Amino acid sequence: MNVIKDGDYTATVYKLIKDSQYGEAIHILNAQLHKHNKSRAALSLLGFCYYHLQDFSGAAECYEQLTQLHPEVEEYKVYHAQSLYKAGAYAEAMKASFALDNPSSHLKMLKLQACIKYCEEDFSAAKSLLEQLPQEDSDYVYNMGCLLYQEGKYEDACRSFTAAVEVLGYVPALYYNLALTFYSLKNFPQALKYITEIIERGIREHPELSVGVSTEGADVHSVGNTLLLHQTALIEAFNLKAAIEFQLKNRKNPSVMRHCRNGGALTSFLFAPPTVKGAQEALTDMPPRSQEELDPVTLHNQALMNMDSRPSEGFEKLSFLMQQPPFPPVCFGNLLLLYCKHEYFDLVADVLAENAHLTYKFLSPYMFEFLDASQTSQTAPEEAFRKFEEMSGKLTEQHRKLTKQVQDARLSRDEEAEKKALQEYDVMLEKYIPVLMGQAKIYWNRENFQMVEKIFRSSLDTCKDSDTWKLNVAHVLFMQNKYKEAIGFYEPIVKKHYDSILSVSAVVLANLCVSYIMTNQNEEAEELMRKIEKEEEQISYDDPDKKVFHLCIVNLVIGTLYCAKGNYDFGISRVIKSLEPYNKKLGTDTWFYAKRCFLSLLENMSKHMVLLRDPMVQECVQFLEHCEAYGKEVPAIIEQPLEENPVHIGKNTVTYEARVLKALFYEVTGWNK
Repeated sequence: MNVIKDGDYTATVYKLIKDSQYGEAIHILNAQLHKHNKSRAALSLLGFCYYHLQDFSGAAECYEQLTQLHPEVEEYKVYHAQSLYKAGAYAEAMKASFALDNPSSHLKMLKLQACIKYCEEDFSAAKSLLEQLPQEDSDYVYNMGCLLYQEGKYEDACRSFTAAVEVLGYVPALYYNLALTFYSLKNFPQALKYITEIIERGIREHPELSVGVSTEGADVHSVGNTLLLHQTALIEAFNLKAAIEFQLKNRKNPSVMRHCRNGGALTSFLFAPPTVKGAQEALTDMPPRSQEELDPVTLHNQALMNMDSRPSEGFEKLSFLMQQPPFPPVCFGNLLLLYCKHEYFDLVADVLAENAHLTYKFLSPYMFEFLDASQTSQTAPEEAFRKFEEMSGKLTEQHRKLTKQVQDARLSRDEEAEKKALQEYDVMLEKYIPVLMGQAKIYWNRENFQMVEKIFRSSLDTCKDSDTWKLNVAHVLFMQNKYKEAIGFYEPIVKKHYDSILSVSAVVLANLCVSYIMTNQNEEAEELMRKIEKEEEQISYDDPDKKVFHLCIVNLVIGTLYCAKGNYDFGISRVIKSLEPYNKKLGTDTWFYAKRCFLSLLENMSKHMVLLRDPMVQECVQFLEHCEAYGKEVPAIIEQPLEENPVHIGKNTVTYEARVLKALFYEVTGWNK
């Protein structure tokens, strides 16, 4: 920093503050305060700078000194109490608020005390304090909306916030509250309308916040956690947009049971989870900040959105948040559910035991029962099935009541009642599907597919409109070789997304192609593959470096099918051709399918059950050499995120496994002799 001449300090500090360079201003002011430790001007400006950098503890210290040095100045008492409140020191803030004894500060005191009680979740006390305000006060209307929201009275809250907008006009935080209320009402289009307004105004009025620059790939510096950023409500808006995108994507692409056939060395069909590109972009569109500057909600959402690609990092972030209260209320439940998804049931038990006080605060009875049943399924599957059955019974009864309510509302032409009943029905279905899948998974793990099918068919009345249910029915039919029936469930889902067919999981497309082939509908299979090829060509044209595996996996699964039937010449040839060109088609998933076929071939050759022609053996060896050359940076397996004994880094590559397979080929065929 340049040396400041005597007499220029005031002008320099004010210029820095005007340019929002609060950090540099603080550096100068602290130096001055060291020389003049009771300087009113330095303390006042220092408190202002700390407040704008959202270092509320630092601001509170400055204003506390000012209240002691100048007790006659009421403003310092207000700022001191506000800074303590913003710093989360609610007890100290409440104590400081009682020092506001001037009649001119009485309303400010009531509002601040109401906010403190609200943050302490003492909503009845907050309401009592608010009711002492004049009802025409816009803050009364605004804050009553917040209380109504907390009570779950979303429509009343919406009316209250709308009334506040009519008085106050555009206030980012108020628009965000409206968006959040519409989100809670499942009215996503209306929520997005308010979110879009917040974002567009933020971009237009504050270009210095670099909205969207990170998504475009530009290298940008952190904008910091300034008061300006907080006042724009951009962070909150982008987080809510990410949540909406995530919800909408999950509705279009339902997540389903992960499943595989363990009865042979050949086949494993995995249904990939839905991509959440829109949600991820909403998070990267935010004004850029460094990792240590991220707020708890953004950190939580980052963990969730990237869980499929970086699960270890996701668990690390969620665990970190749990150790740093206050954390987002949904963090506790989400961490437990993700542990269940990855079958870390011991960790579920540990987290519940260590945080018993949070169980009743953050977990609904439904969530607690679901986690309990999921845990039990590992040690006592029959008992788990009974627990899931009890949950299913309660939800089925709700289904009957809600179905009747919808019918009655339609007969009486009561649109509001019908809308409310349909919303409750959707919530019920969102709870019912995981319970049903929990039951089915118990039998799926035992490969008792007939029982799984029976469970799914018993839920026909409740789930017939659910894509998740349809997809799982298709899978269980496929696993029983009921290809014609499986087509009846796969086909509508694929056709629904036919214009963007690559948004459908590659393995769903592969299963449908196999089903077509097994029912002698080769033309339909070829047409589907041409459609996939056409879309992949378009993607390669738009982005030549992007890897797309859909057609490759379809061909791999078809090749696997022929290998399973003993036609190794055709099956292995198809597998080899499907991975060309290797630089674009060789990946962890595609290698998984390919190596299973080669292992099956080697097993049968070693038992002298299959005899391969020399040219074919040579083709196999060349294929493995290509995989060895192109697979140096490709992981052979994706390890579990919390694996205690990870695979040696030198062994977890396609190159290493290709060399092992090549050595086995030499040994089985006698080429090394």
